[in-house]
Amino acid sequence: MKTVNQVDISFLSVSGNEAFARAAAVAFLLSADPTVNDISDVKTALSEAVTNSIIHAYKETTGKVYVSMKLTDERAVIIKVRDKGSGIADVEKAMEPLFSTGGEEQAGIGFSVMQSFSDSLKVKSAPGKGTTVTIVKKLSSKDDIKNITVKKHERE
Repeated sequence: MKTVNQVDISFLSVSGNEAFARAAAVAFLLSADPTVNDISDVKTALSEAVTNSIIHAYKETTGKVYVSMKLTDERAVIIKVRDKGSGIADVEKAMEPLFSTGGEEQAGIGFSVMQSFSDSLKVKSAPGKGTTVTIVKKLSSKDDIKNITVKKHERE
């Protein structure tokens, strides 16, 4: 896969920047002419990854969240969300549905949500060194969009 476009941004781990990350992702994706569903899926997965960094990586302090987005010639979006926070001791356990270290106010579904809205999800982490979440989402092809439109019109 060849990278056809890329953007790298960083911001402080404050909750308002979750909306900034989503808006940046939409602006970045527009050049690929994505579907509404593609945009929604990317925004949801990215939002969960950024929220995890804000809430869990920097519990008692403020740090930076780094987001890298690449668009490939195969219409795949590769998003990396990285922090230099507390890290995750047991990634496998953390990825189990309903597991949370955030107390009763956290549902423990962040990684499950990321997985359900992406084609691939990888989490790399080390205690005290931070976490990198890599999300891959394959955008709908132009042929997929045409086929959906044709089938819809055939039913009418």
